[in-house]
Amino acid sequence: MAEAHQAVAFQFTITPEGIDLQLSYQALNQIYLSGVRSWKKRVSRLRNRVIKGVYPASPSSWLFVVIAILATMYMRSDPSMGLITKIQQHLPLSVVFSCCTTMLSVLVFSTLLWLSLILALRFCLKLLLSYHQWMFEQHGRVSNTTKVWVTLLRLLSSRKPLLYSYQTSLPILPVPAIKETLSRYLESVRPLLTDPGYKRMTELANQFESNLGNRLQRYLKLKALWATNYVSDWWEEYIYLRSRGPIMVNSNYYGMDFLYVTPTALQAARAGNTITALLLYRRKVNREELKPSRVPGTVIPLCAAQCERMFNTTRTPGVETDVLQHWQDSEFVAVYHKGRFFRLWVYTAGRLLSPREIEHQIQRILDDPSPPQPGEEKLGALTAGDRVPWSQMRKQYFSSGINKRSLDSIERAAFFVTLDDEEQGMRGEDPAGNLDRYAKSILHGKCYDRWFDKSFSIVIYKNGKSGLNAEHSWADAPTVAHLWEFTLATDAFQLGYSEDGHCKGEVDRSLPLPQRLVWDIPSEAQVCSSLAVAQALADDVDCHVFPFRDFGKGRIKKLKISPDAFIQISLQLAYYRDRGGFCLTYEASMTRLFREGRTETVRSCSNESCAFVKALEDGEEAEQCRHLFRLASERHQNLYRMAMTGAGIDRHLFCLYVVSKYLGVDSPFLKEVLSEPWRLSTSQTPVQQMELFDLKNYPDFISLGGGFGPVADDGYGVSYIIVGEDMINFHVSSKYSCSQTVSKASVTFMFGCDIGHFVQ
Repeated sequence: MAEAHQAVAFQFTITPEGIDLQLSYQALNQIYLSGVRSWKKRVSRLRNRVIKGVYPASPSSWLFVVIAILATMYMRSDPSMGLITKIQQHLPLSVVFSCCTTMLSVLVFSTLLWLSLILALRFCLKLLLSYHQWMFEQHGRVSNTTKVWVTLLRLLSSRKPLLYSYQTSLPILPVPAIKETLSRYLESVRPLLTDPGYKRMTELANQFESNLGNRLQRYLKLKALWATNYVSDWWEEYIYLRSRGPIMVNSNYYGMDFLYVTPTALQAARAGNTITALLLYRRKVNREELKPSRVPGTVIPLCAAQCERMFNTTRTPGVETDVLQHWQDSEFVAVYHKGRFFRLWVYTAGRLLSPREIEHQIQRILDDPSPPQPGEEKLGALTAGDRVPWSQMRKQYFSSGINKRSLDSIERAAFFVTLDDEEQGMRGEDPAGNLDRYAKSILHGKCYDRWFDKSFSIVIYKNGKSGLNAEHSWADAPTVAHLWEFTLATDAFQLGYSEDGHCKGEVDRSLPLPQRLVWDIPSEAQVCSSLAVAQALADDVDCHVFPFRDFGKGRIKKLKISPDAFIQISLQLAYYRDRGGFCLTYEASMTRLFREGRTETVRSCSNESCAFVKALEDGEEAEQCRHLFRLASERHQNLYRMAMTGAGIDRHLFCLYVVSKYLGVDSPFLKEVLSEPWRLSTSQTPVQQMELFDLKNYPDFISLGGGFGPVADDGYGVSYIIVGEDMINFHVSSKYSCSQTVSKASVTFMFGCDIGHFVQ
């Protein structure tokens, strides 16, 4: 361990002959190598700041500008129109050094010209990225304006960018006109309200617009001028960090392993490769070597700000609000196994341990026979229960001493690892039921064997299956999905395993043992109380995972219909068959076309989708159903595009509501809008790095995607991932306590009729 090496790096004793120094050269060498690694990271960060600071130009372009200016000066031409002479006159150097002052003034002018050109290029790039009309054009009918725009964008993006190169060039999220937002809102709720109810809501909206609305809008526009993003900080604080209920199930979400394949059945080996892959990803993030995410099939970049807090981050509880804490680096991970917590160092002498060495260290933890200390086994339940008791417990028992040191080891760790003593996956005589239990296990486990406050936790099961549980406040699912795709692909295809299932590489058997964390828990009452709250919540969750293979994206696209619109309309049909009506439907859309953008809501239940569902259920002619289906699909695509380009409804209304609370005024309209339940909460997990998976040669290496808990007590949570051309994986959740919701039945309703039959 690093502390141990530092502690014995030198010793001294006082003898009659004087002071006897005893140096440990091995320990000093370890300290030296760790310091070298630290300085390399600092130099790399400084280099990256320079490169992304001048993007889309390059640092070497400065030399080109200097040479060009010197060349024109040599030809007795003054490109500066006298500015170089004026700069020379103001330089504090003697006339004796006139030659030096001339050269120095040329360098100063060239640098200023170079910086001006960079600012101009960045301004042009920002203008180009502010153009979103391309999204609304029909496929195959691209306007000349968009063609010119694409050409210019490609020219300015021709240099290989770093992960954060585009950040300062991304446009600011605009504040929509309040009249347009209210109009779109009324249109979205029309199919859900009776005529009297719609008339009443229209009157409330009109009163809000004419009285309080414009006043709130002015404050919001002022914030948009000052802040980088007028939504994201309030969204993070009020939707996530100020929530005082459990984050387990209610907020955290999960990701699953390959569906049909487990690369190795050895738990320690799978942990070794998985931890290594995650740390390799962290290295890419730190060095900014990851390619910036882009809109699929285009050169249009997406905001990468969420990557900054991916590792070394934890959510710490507070009485009124939680706080996200992020550390610059961490050389260890926290590991939980059979009620014990360990700190596992993953670097030695400044180098990352090999997968085989990490496997060796994990096996040491698995072989450790020591029992949990009093109060240690179920300590993680504090992160699964209500936030206020956890905050009070943390302040009372974890603010000093050994408890603080051990808690710091968990919170400052790169991430959290659970070595689960159960077996999971699609196996045995009940593969469908086992998949459901697998999903529940990753979502909440035993309620105490995960650390739900960490940015993400990795679960490695006894049979080698793996999973991921992510905290939601710091980032949204696509960012974590990108990490998880890289991890699965690197584990299976890059790192690989030996024939006997072990990780590859050599082992330094002199590595120090993983360090047991030590606790002094005087009272377990609050731990038991938090566990009871969490257990009740976990027992109420009904999860169903459904790999649908009858058809997929390939068949849907042949119909010239958006796959996402197809699935969303199918969900409307399923809900109608299940409950006999329609409900407010939430589909998550990204706003990462803008700086620090996160999500926006697509209200998928539209007049057009309801008309189609009613026509189908009423037995209308197939041709009429096809026509209505296409109208509904086009409407959904347009809603999605508007949400992505900053013309959504819900984030605008949410921010207006926050402003009203700051001003201490009440709005009956906003209060009613924000209290409406989302009984159908949906999200697509996009596959972002299909090039990492060779489905043609390795068709069984299919990701299951992930899911989340239901948002409403009487509603459904539906996540889906479109894998390849012929498969769609669904994750459906609901609550057992609601007799009207059954997760498995909802999927049956959705595909009781092949919806593709009548749209061909």
